[in-house]
Amino acid sequence: MASISSNNRSETEKPWYAAYPEAVTVPDPISRQELLQWFREGKMAGRDFVLVDLRRTDHEGGTIAGSMNLPAQSLYPSIPTLYNLLAAAKVPSIIWYCGSSRGRGTRAAGWFADYIKQQNDLTLKSLVLEGGIKGWTAAGEEYTALMDGYEESYWKA
Repeated sequence: MASISSNNRSETEKPWYAAYPEAVTVPDPISRQELLQWFREGKMAGRDFVLVDLRRTDHEGGTIAGSMNLPAQSLYPSIPTLYNLLAAAKVPSIIWYCGSSRGRGTRAAGWFADYIKQQNDLTLKSLVLEGGIKGWTAAGEEYTALMDGYEESYWKA
């Protein structure tokens, strides 16, 4: 029987992302204040930028308006297709986030930034939302008002 480590994963079991290469590129951050300003300027998710919620729980507790749910655990093989769609649509930025954007968000943004560089694309930016969805919801009503399916009780628990 495998011994259990402090994070409840057996020592022989690897994390889901171990199956994929480490990102080389450190993605640029975008602050929640800057993203809020984009919304205020009339920029639209899906047209002027793409928002990707990487949480596996399909927008549990709500998600930033216009986000698509692409769970991080199944993202890597889809990066070329996602890139082709964004490049064809001439979307200038893709913004990735998870709960805190310190794990999945940063990893996904880095993988996508690596792929952008491999394509010699200087027009598309891969950004990670600082603080993730937790930072967004904690910032107050002007932020939560820009969420689809916001459930206050989920974030207060």
